[in-house]
Amino acid sequence: MKIQELYGKLKTFIDESIAELKKVTWPPKKDTMKASYAVIVFVIILGIFLGIVDLVLAKLVNWMVG
Repeated sequence: MKIQELYGKLKTFIDESIAELKKVTWPPKKDTMKASYAVIVFVIILGIFLGIVDLVLAKLVNWMVG
């Protein structure tokens, strides 16, 4: 594939992507912030949960092996 051909396809892709993004109805900032906070809280809670599970399983394995 020639460089010019590749450049043309890339330019077409970028132009079409920008056109599609302009068609998107973006949510209000307030809704976006609420959703972001919910995701952050969920990730923190899940991280704590997985940390506890990891700690318990590590203690269990050490108890079984040691």
